[in-house]
Amino acid sequence: MSEYEELLQRAIHNGIEVFEDYDFEEESRFKGLYCDGVIALNSELETNTEKACVLAEEIGHHEMTAGDILDQADTSNRKQEKKARLWAYKEMITLDKLLDAKHCGCSNRFEIAEFLAVTEEFLQDAIDSYKSIFGAGCQKGDYLIMFEPFNIFIYNK
Repeated sequence: MSEYEELLQRAIHNGIEVFEDYDFEEESRFKGLYCDGVIALNSELETNTEKACVLAEEIGHHEMTAGDILDQADTSNRKQEKKARLWAYKEMITLDKLLDAKHCGCSNRFEIAEFLAVTEEFLQDAIDSYKSIFGAGCQKGDYLIMFEPFNIFIYNK
């Protein structure tokens, strides 16, 4: 089962209805929206990988946000948006999953994104988010994960 299919099952299990090919208005900036237990994914999303990234964020809204947060000029709404995105990053790109990618021979962002079934943009956004949390890098077991520039090293004590 693909990551996208697993997320769909999770949404359904949590009582969320998902419209996978919703026709937003032409030139809509939205890739997906969540409201009152319903997720709509833009019909212009081309791959299951892209759909999985958007679906994860919208499930994050179900888990982490409340109310109408579309007005991103409001500081409170931006904070809620950030929480939903962080939830999605922690769901799709954990530090352990980054190490799994390294163990499987992935050596660049493209390979890591493909291994994790996420878009390169989503991977970069997650890396940037982790950098804001951990700083330049962090140690995980015998590994040093650097966020800028992004790389994973075996940590020699």
